[in-house]
Amino acid sequence: MIRLIAMIVIELAASAVGLLAAAWLLPDFTLSISGFLWAIGVFTAARLILAPLIFKLSFQHARALTGGIALVTTFAGLLVTTWLTDGLQINGVSTWIIATLIVWLFGVVAVLLLPMIIFKKALAKARSGAQIPPMR
Repeated sequence: MIRLIAMIVIELAASAVGLLAAAWLLPDFTLSISGFLWAIGVFTAARLILAPLIFKLSFQHARALTGGIALVTTFAGLLVTTWLTDGLQINGVSTWIIATLIVWLFGVVAVLLLPMIIFKKALAKARSGAQIPPMR
């Protein structure tokens, strides 16, 4: 259960990093302050729900696409987020393509680095061999 919560926290933070990076780098990628939390929640939920579905469909029908599942899932997550919230607007085909790449890239980097930052104490205890007490 703790791992699931930790994974969700990391995914939410990675989504926030990716969306903020795209909003900062692309003029036609608009992320409103009021809808920011909704956009993060919907985007993360869409990615977590759509990833297994897209993987299964691509594996059955187009095996060549299985390597690009993360990019397809990121694009689908952005699409669902723009449909369901007012917090995110993306204008132009090139912005959609570049935004997908930016959100995916920054999200990957965040997923790799954030656990070391957020769970620094737990990782240090695990490396030293100390017993980590269960969370209640």
